[in-house]
Amino acid sequence: MLALNAHPVLVLNADFRPLSYFPLSLWSWQDAIKAVVSKRVNVVSEYDREIRSPSWRIKVPSVISLKDYLPVSRRAAFTRFNVFLRDHFCCQYCGQSFAVHDLTFDHVIPKSKGGLTTWENVVAACSPCNLCKGNLMPRQAGMIPIIRPTEPSSFELQENGRAFPPNYLHHTWRDFLYWDTELEPL
Repeated sequence: MLALNAHPVLVLNADFRPLSYFPLSLWSWQDAIKAVVSKRVNVVSEYDREIRSPSWRIKVPSVISLKDYLPVSRRAAFTRFNVFLRDHFCCQYCGQSFAVHDLTFDHVIPKSKGGLTTWENVVAACSPCNLCKGNLMPRQAGMIPIIRPTEPSSFELQENGRAFPPNYLHHTWRDFLYWDTELEPL
């Protein structure tokens, strides 16, 4: 039974798009089985593993789709992680990519100078750049953000998230994660 924990289930909306790309919409196999039994989802693809009881058997789903469409919010939540995702996990001052735990966020116009904590005034920054800029205005510090910060749509964040696939992608998921990606001519 322990090996089943290595069988996450990709959850698709009723239109067969993932509910989210980053983080990828995954359920545990237990939650997926409950949803299948309660007829809230359709099984799209299955693992080779099977769950058995004395009276029934069911293959563990690898991809499921919701029966009812779940509308996607048009406004993105203003969170630290979403700021990093908007900025592609790059420091907006030096341009280098970083892991989430190595990023911080910076107020372009410092709070002490009237800057607000909004999409339009917060950027991803590495610790050295954030310390270097400190409490200075961008021009004073000689540090202008590479990209002018703006509020992204949920769609833009989802598109950015597609560029950062998780470490584990089961082969049955690939068609659903990239089915609307433009193909390169041979």
